[in-house]
Amino acid sequence: MMSFIWYLVIGGVLGWLAGVIIGRDVPGGIIGNIVAGIVGSWIGSAVLGNWGWQVSDFYVFPALIGAIVLIFIVSLIMRSMRKAT
Repeated sequence: MMSFIWYLVIGGVLGWLAGVIIGRDVPGGIIGNIVAGIVGSWIGSAVLGNWGWQVSDFYVFPALIGAIVLIFIVSLIMRSMRKAT
C-alpha cells in the first residue's frame, strides 16, 4: 500500500516539474500531474531505458523527459481543439 502512495506522489511531482519546465499547465490539475508523471515515466523508460536516479520504481531522468514530451503533445492537441471551436 505504501509503494502505491509513493507511486502517486512521485508521479505527481514529476508531472508538476515537467509542467514547470515546459511552462504549460497540465490539463486536469493534480490528477493531470499524476497521470502525466506516471504515463511519462512509462514512455521515458520505454524509449530511453532505465538510467539515472531511481525513486520508488521511477527512473527520474527518463520519467521527466517522458512527462515533458507528453505534456507538450497534450498541450498542442488541446490548443488545436480550442482553435477549432
